[in-house]
Amino acid sequence: MNIEELSGLPAGAVDHFRNEGIEELYPPQAEAVEAGATDGESLVAAVPTASGKTMIAALSMLSAVERGGKALYIVPLRALASEKKAEFEAYERFGVTTGVTTGNYESTSEWLATKDIIVATSEKVDSLVRNGADWLSDLTCVVSDEVHLIDDRNRGPTLEVTLAKLRRLNPAMQTVALSATVGNADEIADWLDAALVDTDWRPIDLRMGVHYGNALNFDDGSTREVPVEGSEKQESALVRDILQEGGSSLVFVNSRRNAEAAASRLGQVSSRELDGDEREALVDLAEEIREDSDTETSKDLADCVERGAAFHHAGLSSTQRTLVEDAFRDRLLKVISATPTLAAGVNTPARRVIVRDWRRFDPSAGGMSPLDVLEVHQMMGRAGRPGLDPYGEAVLLAKSHEESEELFDRYIWADPEAVRSKLAAEPALRTHVLATIASGFARTREGLLEFLEATLYASQSTEAGRLERVTDDVLDYLERNDFIERERAGGDSGDDAEIDAGAFTSAADLADQQESTREEALEATSLGHTVSRLYLDPMSAAEIVHGLERADDRPTALGLYQLVSRTPDMYELYLRSGEDEKFGELYYEREAELLGDRPSEYEEDRFEDWLAALKTGKLLEDWASEEDEERLTDRYKIGPGDLRGKVDTAEWLLGAAESLAAEIDSEWTVAVREARARVEHGVGEELLELVSVGGVGRKRARRLYEVGIEEPADLRSADKGVVLSALKGTKTAENILENAGREDPSMEAVEPADGPANAGAASSIALEDGDDEEATNEAADDSQSSLGDF
Repeated sequence: MNIEELSGLPAGAVDHFRNEGIEELYPPQAEAVEAGATDGESLVAAVPTASGKTMIAALSMLSAVERGGKALYIVPLRALASEKKAEFEAYERFGVTTGVTTGNYESTSEWLATKDIIVATSEKVDSLVRNGADWLSDLTCVVSDEVHLIDDRNRGPTLEVTLAKLRRLNPAMQTVALSATVGNADEIADWLDAALVDTDWRPIDLRMGVHYGNALNFDDGSTREVPVEGSEKQESALVRDILQEGGSSLVFVNSRRNAEAAASRLGQVSSRELDGDEREALVDLAEEIREDSDTETSKDLADCVERGAAFHHAGLSSTQRTLVEDAFRDRLLKVISATPTLAAGVNTPARRVIVRDWRRFDPSAGGMSPLDVLEVHQMMGRAGRPGLDPYGEAVLLAKSHEESEELFDRYIWADPEAVRSKLAAEPALRTHVLATIASGFARTREGLLEFLEATLYASQSTEAGRLERVTDDVLDYLERNDFIERERAGGDSGDDAEIDAGAFTSAADLADQQESTREEALEATSLGHTVSRLYLDPMSAAEIVHGLERADDRPTALGLYQLVSRTPDMYELYLRSGEDEKFGELYYEREAELLGDRPSEYEEDRFEDWLAALKTGKLLEDWASEEDEERLTDRYKIGPGDLRGKVDTAEWLLGAAESLAAEIDSEWTVAVREARARVEHGVGEELLELVSVGGVGRKRARRLYEVGIEEPADLRSADKGVVLSALKGTKTAENILENAGREDPSMEAVEPADGPANAGAASSIALEDGDDEEATNEAADDSQSSLGDF
């Protein structure tokens, strides 16, 4: 189908696509148009990576806008939201506006009401529904990217329930679901009342195969010689081979440590293929990575990057991940070794994808278990980019002939598993049942069950009564914790006597009316509404409320940090070998500070959980005591991304705890607020006023404090030379003085003050590097890593 044949799009859209080099639609795109994508018809597109899924979404959304509607594009990751924002913002040239929202789960983001296309994560959309964003009722088209993630135990239920709620809000809404790997696309289409486009067509060939010995054997029967030289590892040989013909590589491994080790080795291969300009650009890129974070992980990454290689995992900061992804897309970086997080939809194609590790540790199995076919196919789908690669290759590694045959059978010839709903698990239902009641989607038990019948789980379930049983268990839990109230719609059972039995022609009719009279009304309490609005797991809220209610004395920062670390919404640090003793000692040393019913060491599982939460709380306390980032990442054996994720999540949970404290009239609201502010800024209590000034971060605040500047008012009157001595840069000092409200912030002709009063600041300056990043670090980050940053 020629692009000129398209109709129903905004004026200028066809010209835009033509300018982008699109003259003709790919076959899957043409099939989607023929199935009604541009006419408002719902659609499931099971289409391989790089085969034009985003174009199918774009045509659906733009045609909806042209008909006077509004479109929503749901993504699983914040990184994908940024990527799609950049792509869709180009539509503003012909009058179609785009907005993006991914964080701040208490906001309705009303500014988005004026946008034509909105990009958001599934968690953000769920929170918008809970908080009653009026503009959601205006949606006429919703696109769900990577819809196979409904199968994910942690995040799938949110996407599933959110789609069900949006369809109930807007019964005539067009739903477009996209995925490259779904084994039961027909079931998803049936659930969404949608047409199905299911194809394996790709714009360039994807050859899948297994490397064994010195040969790479493909699924089409062809063979490519890739000899392994001497002590060289298979992946090194494969990377060297494809680099020599100008292609890049992605190597998937099963752990962060393996990703880092592989990148270090592969850098020795990629460095041989760099030209002078690339080496110079990579040195600059490495410096950006070092400036982002003073940690061992950052230094190791920068060292790899200088040689044209990188590793990618959730321990990196979001800035580092973006730098690596962008440089790889630009083909400046030649090879990335990554954990499977990189296969989750971010646009990082390579000519050759190498799945080195097809097993990973599974705690439930007590050992290494094979990856799902769906996950391996997601990795393999990264191979080949139209316009840059003549083909794509996806390779598994075998150590024996028997293993080679097994890999062909297990992954090359196999279809991905069926996507199965995970909604009926109690932790998932706990959150979504409360939200469904609080947001008014269900006001009775029967109405709640009716709503749940519209989910994918209900369409797939073969176990009669399971959803109802789990729902009743959840309702009991929510009632016990004062999140909901339940009441017979017709009063107590004694009210049955008021029914006029003569009005019924049969005993069955009378029984039906009596049952209807006893229908159970459900209503969220004020506390329940607050929990739903805050986007908390009800179990997290219960843990926080009970901890605050049982505190006899003013809670300490550690007590509050350990409390929020015990909640399901915080991914606590796990205990390494020998740490149970170390944190057991800390437990007994500071037991009086811990909130809630403390376990005995004989309650083995619960005690271990408390110690893991105590370790996480101690990390947060150390951060709030201004310990250096490098020391913390080394002490706790985590990456900069882990540290920032824990800090962001703790800040969110403590903000929620402050709202809960106010809701229950707790006397500890101020203590919670101070603990939140300390973890937000990473400072001691005495610096909280200083860090409220724009541009003053934890390092600058400490240096100012050490020269006698203790609050914002001091910045308005202090000797400028003293201020300059603490802040180093003239421009930085002027900006901070202006932000503090000083009438004349100019530092022209000012010299830094010397003397004993400044000795502390001078020594601090000598120890600190990368101070210019403070302004960036102080910018509010609306991410919450436990809610899907990775």
